[in-house]
Amino acid sequence: MKSLIILLILLSLSREKNSIVHADGVCLTNEEKKLFDLINEYRISKLLKPIAFSSKLSRVAKTHAQDLMENYNANDAKCNPHSWSAKGKWSACCYTPDHKQAKCMWDKPKEIAGYPSLGYEIAYYSSDDADAEEGLQGWKKSPGHNPLLINTGMWAKIKWKAMGVALYKNYGLVWFGETEDISEIKLCE
Repeated sequence: MKSLIILLILLSLSREKNSIVHADGVCLTNEEKKLFDLINEYRISKLLKPIAFSSKLSRVAKTHAQDLMENYNANDAKCNPHSWSAKGKWSACCYTPDHKQAKCMWDKPKEIAGYPSLGYEIAYYSSDDADAEEGLQGWKKSPGHNPLLINTGMWAKIKWKAMGVALYKNYGLVWFGETEDISEIKLCE
């Protein structure tokens, strides 16, 4: 009986579409890998260098996507989706629309994954499962998100050296950082 229970648990874990972590680190689903590739293709089309994959920033993205899905209340006008709940192994963060609490979000990569510098997040919500194409198209049209993707406006002097991605149920997230954290992309099985 004990063996049957263990087998059933292993089977359910192996079928999980949005598997988060391999024993040796973060893995990406095929759709997350597509998002990573599409962002870099978009940057190249703008004559910018591609950004290296970061498993640490992806860990933060995946953690935040799950937190948003499970705990974010869109009706709470006080905190926007860059906020973090008090229901995890991190400090809670209410990112306000006036951006006065932004640092609490920028510090999450260090707090959660040991990433040595600030991180900057773009996020989107879909009424269906989040996907790479929809996310990128939305961010490209957004005056607040597109400049971050292609280093224009207030982001013009910054050189992104690391990028992490996550697509989890209705949320798509991308984190950018200025410190190298070059990691091998591992696809989830």
